Amino acid sequence: MLELYQAEDCPYSQNVRQAMQDLGLSYVVHNPRSHEGDVNNEQAQSELEAVGGDDQIPFLVDTRREVSMYESDDIVDYLREHYD
Repeated sequence: MLELYQAEDCPYSQNVRQAMQDLGLSYVVHNPRSHEGDVNNEQAQSELEAVGGDDQIPFLVDTRREVSMYESDDIVDYLREHYD
């Protein structure tokens, strides 16, 4: 399963969502906070910080491959390498 911690108003998150759509991937999206840092969902925010260790978005969790990562360009490259 792919999980994406992201913000709807974040251009970096948009790049990752677009790549996932282009690849036809199914994924679960979590919206812990806005791009500016306003917390929208306390539970998702806590999960992001617990799983990733940082308050940074976008953050991808690939439970199938046991991989998690930050940085939109790295995430897009990873998705293209493993799911294209």
